[in-house]
Amino acid sequence: MPMPAASPAPARGAIAQSLELLSSWRGELGQHISGLGRLLADHELLDDADVASVTALRERLASDKVVLAFVAEFSRGKSELINAIFFADAGRRVLPATPGRTTMCPVELRCDADAPARLALLPIETRLRGLSLAELRGRDEHWQQVLLDARDARTLAAALGAVTRTQRVSVEQARALGFWHDEQPEDNPPQAADGSVEVPAWRHALINYPHPLLERGLVVVDTPGLNAIGAEPELTLGLLPNAHAVVFVLAADAGVTKSDLAIWREHLGAASLERFVVLNKIDTLADPLATPAEVAAQIEHQRAVASATLGVPPERVFALSARAALAARVEHGADADALAASGLPPLERALAAELLQRRRELLAHSVLAVVQQLRGSGQRRLADRRRQNAEQLLELRGLRGKSGAKLRMMVERVDAEAAEFERCTARLAALRAVQLRQLRALTTPLGSDALRVEVGAMHAAGAARLFGLGGRSAFAQLMQRLHAAVQHAEVQCEEMRQMLVASFAQLNAEFGFAFTIAPLPTLAAYVKELERIEENYGRYFGMRQAWRMAAPGFAEQFRRMLLSKLRMVFENAVGEVELWSKAASGQVELQLRERRRAFVRRREALQRVRDAAGELEQRIAEVQQHEEQLGAVQARIGELAEAAAAAMQRLYDDPPTAVAHAASARPAAA
Repeated sequence: MPMPAASPAPARGAIAQSLELLSSWRGELGQHISGLGRLLADHELLDDADVASVTALRERLASDKVVLAFVAEFSRGKSELINAIFFADAGRRVLPATPGRTTMCPVELRCDADAPARLALLPIETRLRGLSLAELRGRDEHWQQVLLDARDARTLAAALGAVTRTQRVSVEQARALGFWHDEQPEDNPPQAADGSVEVPAWRHALINYPHPLLERGLVVVDTPGLNAIGAEPELTLGLLPNAHAVVFVLAADAGVTKSDLAIWREHLGAASLERFVVLNKIDTLADPLATPAEVAAQIEHQRAVASATLGVPPERVFALSARAALAARVEHGADADALAASGLPPLERALAAELLQRRRELLAHSVLAVVQQLRGSGQRRLADRRRQNAEQLLELRGLRGKSGAKLRMMVERVDAEAAEFERCTARLAALRAVQLRQLRALTTPLGSDALRVEVGAMHAAGAARLFGLGGRSAFAQLMQRLHAAVQHAEVQCEEMRQMLVASFAQLNAEFGFAFTIAPLPTLAAYVKELERIEENYGRYFGMRQAWRMAAPGFAEQFRRMLLSKLRMVFENAVGEVELWSKAASGQVELQLRERRRAFVRRREALQRVRDAAGELEQRIAEVQQHEEQLGAVQARIGELAEAAAAAMQRLYDDPPTAVAHAASARPAAA
């Protein structure tokens, strides 16, 4: 059943305003796209490719998520920081944040309005089955479900305390689960007197909670420490690289420790990530024997050292006290001075600016592409209709004063033209067959079956020496073959485009069509994604990470993750090519149907005029009226497209005004 309405007060702060802007802006753009799509559909100006583009964009605008990940070694105050930023409105701590290790497994907080408020926990033993998180997400039988009362912060906090649960297992079990490594004894958990060690009870936790920020599309990922991060390849190879921003939390008094630096180098060092560094717990640096200026200087020194050590700009390093910030919002009624003293607002403003900028760029690009596609295809089809309308009007005006015999001859001429036109159907069928054959040759090497064979070949080639040069070489060769496949697909795309250009030119000249070819989809983004996968996954074949591959089940899970990630990249690439091909063939069917209708209208008009001499002027008036309607539709298409473009531009020019405008704007009905 759906979750109850959220009871917390409206969210505050820069991040809330940023997400409000994105949410309102997406809603306004969705209305503009819907209005443009309805207008084109009502006048039969959409083909299958256009419908698919509109549907995909509307779904993306409605379900787009902003992922913000928090990463830290244990006891850095990460969960307290999440409480201070997102859950202060609950009036208490929501995520457990007590001294010592609290977050024992990765935790995702999101809002799905179609599901009940609940905590879903995946037992740690599922690692032994070799199934990835992606494979287990939709299979409720593997998760333990705890329903949450979103209206009671106390019971909510108590239920979420389950994420801190641990269990004691033997060293053999810990080794199988990925928490004990003979090659890295310094990272192993301490043994009890009976030889057992402590490991997390859960592999992953999903919290579905109706918080205002989560309802607007925010997803918060709370990660455990180094040992738990490295044990779950999907976290390091999926969740973290796909986050729109990552907050790395350090302790202000300790600075960058050895384990902090290990997390940074192994999991957050990629330049593609948007990274922010937090020096938390600055309140612990308070010294009764030092002046406030001396304490402030010490904090700035820690910031400078962290910036230099991690190689991030100083403006991306924030010193604050999450505990003081939470207290300022909970105990002091959001006291502005106390909140400012905590140091939290600058981080919130930086995150808000980043979340807004990155998402608006990606969404604006997608919206603009679809709007241009709809506007262009609609205008072209209307122009073709208006040309046919003008020809019919000229023909009807030429009938003034003509005899019945002349009208009969003209009807026969229309019938002959229609019969002559039908000769093109065989040409169009042959063209379609060639196009489908080329498309199949292009997409087959990029399909799931081909990828499965390629990854299997890599696994087999490197199995003998998977953790040495054999594994690295097999992985490098796999990526070379995949890059070559994408390059070959680009060549085949160009060959298909040239074939269509030549064929359409002949058909346009011979039969009066108005076929056009849209620009080829660029596969550069997928080449970059392959390079990103090569960088992230290739780390596990280096000396610092190769020992993890020796853990039981890890190599198989790695293979599944790699195959899943590659499949996603190639399916998206194939989808773009297929959509482009569909747009090219869709206009053929549409214009063929339009031309046949035009012949029917011409014949009916002539027949009516021949049967009733007084209907000529009436028919001329009808055609003129139809021309005016087509002109009005053409103008309306331009208006709706310009309105969508204006909504996008407002987000860049004046975000605060865009929020107010988006909240009240309602595009006129098409």
